[in-house]
Amino acid sequence: MSRPEQVRSWWRGMPDADRFRAYTRITLQISAVAAVVGLALAIPRPVPIATVVVVGLVVTVLLEVQPGMSRHGRFRPLIPVGIVLLALGWAGSAIVVRTGDGQAARDAVLLCLVCGWAAALTVLPFVRYRWWWMLAIAVATAVVCGTDWASRAQVFAIVLGTGGIMVLTMVLTVRCVRLVDDLDRARGLEARLRVADERLRFARDLHDVVGRAFSAVAVKSELSATLARSGAVEKAATEMDEVKALAVDSMDQLRSLVRGYRGIDLAQEVAGARSLLSAIGCELVVEGDPARLPERLHEMAAWVTREGTTNIVRHSAATRAVLAFGTSAITLRNNGVHGRPNPLSGLRGLAERAHTVGAELSTDCTDDEFLLEIRWETA
Repeated sequence: MSRPEQVRSWWRGMPDADRFRAYTRITLQISAVAAVVGLALAIPRPVPIATVVVVGLVVTVLLEVQPGMSRHGRFRPLIPVGIVLLALGWAGSAIVVRTGDGQAARDAVLLCLVCGWAAALTVLPFVRYRWWWMLAIAVATAVVCGTDWASRAQVFAIVLGTGGIMVLTMVLTVRCVRLVDDLDRARGLEARLRVADERLRFARDLHDVVGRAFSAVAVKSELSATLARSGAVEKAATEMDEVKALAVDSMDQLRSLVRGYRGIDLAQEVAGARSLLSAIGCELVVEGDPARLPERLHEMAAWVTREGTTNIVRHSAATRAVLAFGTSAITLRNNGVHGRPNPLSGLRGLAERAHTVGAELSTDCTDDEFLLEIRWETA
């Protein structure tokens, strides 16, 4: 697989929440780089250009490591470093404004504004009392860069207005990212609840069917023991015969329940898989016609669909899955895998079911893609 294909596969395999976060972060970083390039073209002098480039790098790094924009915490110590660099850049520019003259002072005014805006974009949205900090930066910049009350008022309005818009934009962006995270967790929880609900349904049916019979067996066994102790051997034997009949009947009911649970419909399983995967943000594409499979394989194919879908929900962050029905094989392929499924999972039971109908199960995991295949011999 070529490098561009690997990148595309990695991007498509990311969970929706992580992809939205990465898209937002990269967009802001590209905007910061574009601003640096624009400022460098506007002030083609070495010292201002170097300062702007450093500020641009600080902005890019801070956007990468801020808690609201990234899940990775190992680079969080860079945040204080970035804040110190922005503060030093603003302070150094302020000193030049107050002590320098001519072009150097004018360049320093612009650099003061740039440092203030950088802080508004990458620092203030993630701290408490952000609006008070924004007001303080606007006042300090106005005092340093203005020469009279009119110019100070103008600088104050520019810094507070543009900086306030940046802070508000970033606050809303971070809230959108958190909202997407909440939705992603809710979809995952819904998918797990559907699986759990199916198991609870079977457990409830098992309790209802078998519980009454077990209670009857316990009562009749106790009665038989009492009769035997009192010397009524024939009556005790009669009761034990009834216990045996109850046990046999309970086993028949249990087998009927299991057969009913196993007797699943292929079309319903495909529809259920599409609904379940859609709930976690995964698109299911069905290739081929399930109805054209041999009759003896329908139940096994339904189990492939059910167990394969369950494994996708549990062991991956898939965004796309392909279920293909062929003349000699059924395949279920998905992206976004976290590793091979546990061999003690439902795949072992699925392999046993496939063996009973003369088919073989195989799995393969390459890059971020997992393949489940059931293959059988054709006549």
